[in-house]
Amino acid sequence: MGDVVRAPWDAYFVTGYDTCSEVLRGRDWLAPDFAWQERQADTERWDAVATREMTKTLSRLNAPEHTCQRRSLGNLFDRSTIQRLTPQVEAHVTRLLDELADKLRWGEADFVSTVSEQLPISTIGSWLGIPPEDYPHILEITHNQVHAQELLPTRSELNVSAEATLRLRRYFTELLRQRRANPGNDVLTGWIHHWDAAEPDREKADEILYRLTMFVTIASLETTATLLSAMVGLLLGEPGRWEWLAEHPGHIDAAVDEVLRYDPPIQINTRVAAEDTVLAGVPVAKDSMVHVLYGAANHDPRRNEDPDAFDIERSGTHLTFGGGVHYCLGAALARLEARTLLTQLLKRFPTLRVATPPAYASRLVFRRVVSMGVAI
Repeated sequence: MGDVVRAPWDAYFVTGYDTCSEVLRGRDWLAPDFAWQERQADTERWDAVATREMTKTLSRLNAPEHTCQRRSLGNLFDRSTIQRLTPQVEAHVTRLLDELADKLRWGEADFVSTVSEQLPISTIGSWLGIPPEDYPHILEITHNQVHAQELLPTRSELNVSAEATLRLRRYFTELLRQRRANPGNDVLTGWIHHWDAAEPDREKADEILYRLTMFVTIASLETTATLLSAMVGLLLGEPGRWEWLAEHPGHIDAAVDEVLRYDPPIQINTRVAAEDTVLAGVPVAKDSMVHVLYGAANHDPRRNEDPDAFDIERSGTHLTFGGGVHYCLGAALARLEARTLLTQLLKRFPTLRVATPPAYASRLVFRRVVSMGVAI
């Protein structure tokens, strides 16, 4: 139908790899921030509590505010940070696979609730110094809050997200209060020191800190959990693929990237036109929304030959982590978690198989594997 296709509402779908890349990296395409929302006729949609809360986070900010907050984080997961985190992630994986092994002795086990959802919260939680007993609470409210980031959320979904958003604010506000009172040698304490020095208004500094901490936490949970579940499901989906990868561990990183290309955890990202423009030959008026379809871009045959085949040896390219100033902050961490998990799984469970196919939540933007039964 073309690289740019009119949506049933006042927006466009962007499907081609190069055109999606142009939107993600181009200065003429902005995140739908408050300034844009205030110019829209559908005020009810943009005035929803959860929507407004997410509009304050990094993913919905534009320069100069986005630049300022992003610089305050630095390169969150640079090479040295990943090296420091590797032993911790390995320990988390070992513990979770011990639990999986215990459950498999009795038959089928749910890989999602046992491993996929637990590894990201264990990793980011220990990094930020979040108490482990709070992990189930954070997972629950994150699952509910994400409705606000869907393409066309219903009123009931926005109500669920609103309640989850209020709970997130209460939790992370209290976490910051406690960390101020009892600073430690952790990244959150470092952020507090930075913003106390950079912003003389303590109330404003606390608001920025809340948004950063909340966003970094929830952004790393649903997406990475879905990556881990999809990875296991796809690699076990064809006879012999699991065994081949166990014999060729040098292809583990390539396998992770092929999973990211084939079934991206986020399917849609939205930008708005900064000015009247032309995109792939299609006139797009200022303020018009364009929905970048990551899955379609990754399956563009002009970029990846035979794109609907899952091929570990492909060495293809993808846009799953986005591009430009909004490139995913946690890309290196997600790869570390996936690589570490897959390495240990192949060694410990050579006969692993999918017993119950993955069940997905009914969503358009954020993929979520709700359950997937495995057995040996």
